[in-house]
Order: sequence, then C-alpha cells, then structure tokens
Amino acid sequence: MEGEDDSPVPMIDANGTVEEDEINQKRIKPITSSDQMDVEAYASLYSGRTKISRLLFIAERCNNQTMLLEALRMAFDETKKGEDTQLCREVAANIDGRLGPAYSINHAWVYGVDHRADLRREKLESELNNYKTNLIKESIRMGYNDFGDFYYAHGLLAEAFKSYVRTRDYCTTSKHIVQMCLNVILVSIEMGQFVHVTNYVSKAEQTPEVLDPVTVAKLKCAAGLAHLDAKKYKLAARKFLETGPELGNNYSEVIAPQDVATYGGLCALACFDRTELKNKVIDNINFRNFLELVPEVRELINDFYASRYASCLEYLENLKANLLLDIHLHDHVETLYGQIRHKAIIQYTNPFISVDLHTMAGAFKTTVAGLEKELEALITDNQIQARIDSHNKILYARHADQRNATFQRVLQTGIQFDRDVRAMLLRASLVKHEYNHRAASSRKM
Repeated sequence: MEGEDDSPVPMIDANGTVEEDEINQKRIKPITSSDQMDVEAYASLYSGRTKISRLLFIAERCNNQTMLLEALRMAFDETKKGEDTQLCREVAANIDGRLGPAYSINHAWVYGVDHRADLRREKLESELNNYKTNLIKESIRMGYNDFGDFYYAHGLLAEAFKSYVRTRDYCTTSKHIVQMCLNVILVSIEMGQFVHVTNYVSKAEQTPEVLDPVTVAKLKCAAGLAHLDAKKYKLAARKFLETGPELGNNYSEVIAPQDVATYGGLCALACFDRTELKNKVIDNINFRNFLELVPEVRELINDFYASRYASCLEYLENLKANLLLDIHLHDHVETLYGQIRHKAIIQYTNPFISVDLHTMAGAFKTTVAGLEKELEALITDNQIQARIDSHNKILYARHADQRNATFQRVLQTGIQFDRDVRAMLLRASLVKHEYNHRAASSRKM
C-alpha cells in the first residue's frame, strides 16, 4: 500500500505552544515485502497507541496482502478497545471492506464513545475550574494530568502534550516532576517530536534520588530513540547498552526488550571499534540478557567480532526485510548497513599487505567489480590506505615505514631527554648557589 501526507507537522515548544510547520511530509517509498514476520507475535510485544501505530506502519510499508490485512485487522480490533474514534475511522477506511462487514465503522459505537467523551470533558473542565478557584496546587496538577490522559486516550496528542506540560508549575515533589517528564516523553515519542524527548529526559535525570531502576531504564530507552532519530548512532548505542534488565515489559507502550537488542546491537556494530564492541557489547552482562531475545542479532555481532563476515552479512540480509517495517529503524537501515559493511571491509584488509580480490569478493558475497568500487570509495575517503592492481585484481596495502618511524621516535625521545636533563642541571645549580635566596635578600635591602 502506498500513500502520502501533505499536511503540515505540528511543532510544539517546551511551553506547550503548537506551531504549524510548513514542511510537507516525505513521500512514502515503494514498500518492502516480508514473508518472515509473524505479525501477531510482533504486535503482542506492544500495548497502547504504539501497538496500533506499528501495525498501521506495517500495513503501509508491506505489499504482502496477507500480512497487510492481518495488520489492519489487528489494528482495528485494538482501536475498538480504546476511545480514539478518529483512529478507528482511519483504520476502517484503510480496510475498505476487504475484511467483511465486521470490520467497517460502527456509527452507533462511534456516537456512544464521542458522547461519553463530551460528558467527560465537561466534568473535567468543571473540576479543574473548581481547583483553580480554591488554589489547591496538588488538585490543579491532578486536574491537568487527568486532562492529559483524556486527550491522549482520544488521540489529541498536541492537547495532551500541553496539558502534561502545564502540570510542571504545580509539581510539589521530585516524584511529580519525574511522572510529568515520563508523560511528556510518551506523547512526544508518539508525535515524533524527539527534541522534547531529549529535553525531558534531562529534566527527569536531574532528580536521581527518586529514580527507580525501571524508570532509569525507560529514560535510557527514550534517550536512545531520540539519538537514533537524530542519526547520532554512537550515542544511541550507548544509551541502549546502558538500559538495565529491569525494563522487561514495563515500557511496552513505547519499546520492547527485543528492540533494545536490535537497535543497540546494530548501532554499536556501525560505530564501535573492536575494543568497544568486546567490552561494551559482547562482555556486557546486562545487554546480553536483551541479546538472548534476538539470537540473530547476537550471532551477527559475534560473527562480526570473529571476522566471519560472510555469515554476519547473511544474518543482516535476513533481518533487513523486517527491519524496514520497524517504525523507528526503517529510515536508518541503509545507513547502518552501509557503515557495518564498510567496517567489515576495513577490518578484513587491515592485517594484510596484499589481498586477492577474488577471495575477498567470495567472503563478502559480491562480485569483484562491485567490491572494487567499494574499495575505491573507501580509499578515496582515506579509510583504507591501499592501492588496487586492477589488472591482477589485488589490493596492496600502503603500510607506513615502521623502521623509519621507529628511528624518528628514538631521535625525538633523545632530544626530549637532553632538554629535561639540562633543565634539571640548571635547577640544581641555582639551588646549590642559593641564587633565589640571595636575590630575595637584595630586594629587601
């Protein structure tokens, strides 16, 4: 299924002000197909709005009709459990009668939900006005919080954001501040406003005395998603790697533990050197618990570290179709895959003086011509110090003259040693002749 949205994206500042940004949405790319994904098992990892959003994303990006309809069916069933009638209409419109009359819009249900919502809104407004009249800070905070929950449940995310932010002025304890931050972070992630995610993660982390392990894990994941969105892959990797096992299924409204393993593992592969990969990923006991949930990611990391590049790249290729259906990772798959492949090529060539391109092409499952182009790009970018014999198809490394470099280091060390010795002798001579003492005495006279 293809589509495009030319509506402007609402931008919201830290005070909760909504601005209309005149930026058109990017056209959705031709969709990928995946026969591997078990949509029902995938959806069971999530709850709330993100479950519906992820199912709709799969339906938009997948041209496998069976999977597409299954995702829409589950999304429709999920919307019926909530109160967002507009989202239910959108899902029903996407289904377009393909699943039978049971999956068309029920106008009686919509009317009932909207009517109850109007009554609930009036009640909340009345209660909040009373709280403001009585000037009870805790009651006002709870009133705005209830409004935020109400708007969030009905899909009015911009209004929910503003209501949650307004509770900030009425927070009386650090615990209230942390709860406010978590609410704002949740809505900001739903809206794709990751600047606010970063800001409110920082605010929450300024009250470490009230942060329990589960909340810390949630903040790490939120920060990781913000860095991922900003294409700061190394920072994203660090945040996901720092996520504690306490996360479990406690943040299913945003992210699943399997996502932590996948996002963190791929970002680490793309950005970490061998030492960091060993110390921060492979030997990281906490992160290992996440990797056990996604054996493919665990194996490809181990294969990469062990220089089994063919197996590593095969795992990556098998994962690619599903990763392109991930709501947070899809825009970054090509970039991360490119960086991982380039790192693998660099590591493969590094120990050798010369490399046969036919052998190397077999290791990377590509053609010699294709490999030659990749090597040319890396050499031009100064990532590989080498030259290519195009006739004999051999890569010759340009290693530095180690003998000359050693002589230069010895000479430099000798010069530094001579300078240090002269300085020490001068100081010893000054102390011996009491030069400083006599100079001070003459000034007093």
